[in-house]
Amino acid sequence: MQPTLLPQIDPPFTLVLVSPQIPPNTGNVARLCAVSGCKLVLIEPLGFSISDKELKRAGLDYWDKVFLKLYPSWNAYLEANPTAPKWLFTARGADSNGLWDTTFGRGDHLIFGAEPTGLPPEILASGAGKKCTIPMLEDVRSLNLSTAVGIAAYEAMRQVRQR
Repeated sequence: MQPTLLPQIDPPFTLVLVSPQIPPNTGNVARLCAVSGCKLVLIEPLGFSISDKELKRAGLDYWDKVFLKLYPSWNAYLEANPTAPKWLFTARGADSNGLWDTTFGRGDHLIFGAEPTGLPPEILASGAGKKCTIPMLEDVRSLNLSTAVGIAAYEAMRQVRQR
């Protein structure tokens, strides 16, 4: 049986990590980008060095296949991407779209916060994008960052492929 191949989406989705803290999570997201064609944006400050061996190990030998852009701040990212449609992922939010009720489009930026805290309240309140949540049981704090990114990225790709 042949594996199902994923066609390239043009323009691709961009997966944005704001101040990620755990190297293996970022490495796993980089690997996801390599196999899916998504772009990866990291916004400083990071909780590790880009050359961190755990980061490299989690990304395996995929780093040369990842389009990676590093920004020194949230504002620098916004200035460089003023018109990109942005989805701000949050674990909780009464004013958020649920993942299953969200319509993603080609080239959207899916934005995630740091592992221990999520996106800062000032980013969520800024109006820089639409808020989105991944369905979870009420008594659970949150998903692992790389798991959440994978769920959101593949749902976005599924939607675009069906149109």
